[in-house]
Amino acid sequence: MKHVWLASAAALGLIVSGSAGIADEAADAGALARAAGTHGVTVQYSGSVLIFQVADISISSEFADDTYQAAARFTAAGLAALFTDADIEAGVSGYRDGAELQPYRYSHLNHASSKNRVVGIDFPEGIAMPDVNPPFGNMGEPAASDEDRIGARDPISTLLAMGLGAVSTGSSRCDGRLPVFDGRARYNLRFEDGGRRDVRTRAWSGEALVCRAYYEPISGYEADEFPTAEDIAEPIDFWLAPINGGEFYVPVKIRTNAGFGGVTVSARSLETY
Repeated sequence: MKHVWLASAAALGLIVSGSAGIADEAADAGALARAAGTHGVTVQYSGSVLIFQVADISISSEFADDTYQAAARFTAAGLAALFTDADIEAGVSGYRDGAELQPYRYSHLNHASSKNRVVGIDFPEGIAMPDVNPPFGNMGEPAASDEDRIGARDPISTLLAMGLGAVSTGSSRCDGRLPVFDGRARYNLRFEDGGRRDVRTRAWSGEALVCRAYYEPISGYEADEFPTAEDIAEPIDFWLAPINGGEFYVPVKIRTNAGFGGVTVSARSLETY
């Protein structure tokens, strides 16, 4: 079940998250961006296993013609709060060329951890380079190589790129792979078109595109952390709602059937400007 939750949250760009300063800077820059005509979206989610709420999640993103920034937060809630006090925050900023996003700096921090470890990633010449302080004791067996990290994005930028159409083809909005690096683990998300389905959440209802993502671990895992074939056999389904006439798509529901009872994440509020 651990790997199911991690894979689902990694696909969302939520379980790996950043420092409080990043989120505060994003909010300050967002006020300036609104004055300059930049558009953005904020989504609040609730995560559950069976009928039990296990997490509160939020993502705020802002887009200009040639830049973007985003902040995310994941906190344990409900039943999960009995077992963990996770409070994880993330931030990223970078450059934009249509649906193509090139992150500049990403960082995340678990406020509830006594290690106070900030996991940062820089992207010189398109290579994701970890900047971890204090360093991990082990970067994986094997660790992600420079070659593995060429062209990889952080988890939040990957989610945003999917919404902007980075995996769109002539016949499908959801087809292809996106490489991801979270500061230690390197994995792919392989996307398949799941058609259109009606969805109803507290934040949005209507016909949504279903984008199906398969988690493909590559490197940067310790031997006892590497997901098993059973862990990753089930896809993660994203119900994508069109925003601003389809200019951008936002996940309003995420579901995987893997593990006992599976995991569901549903949007409870959605704000755009």
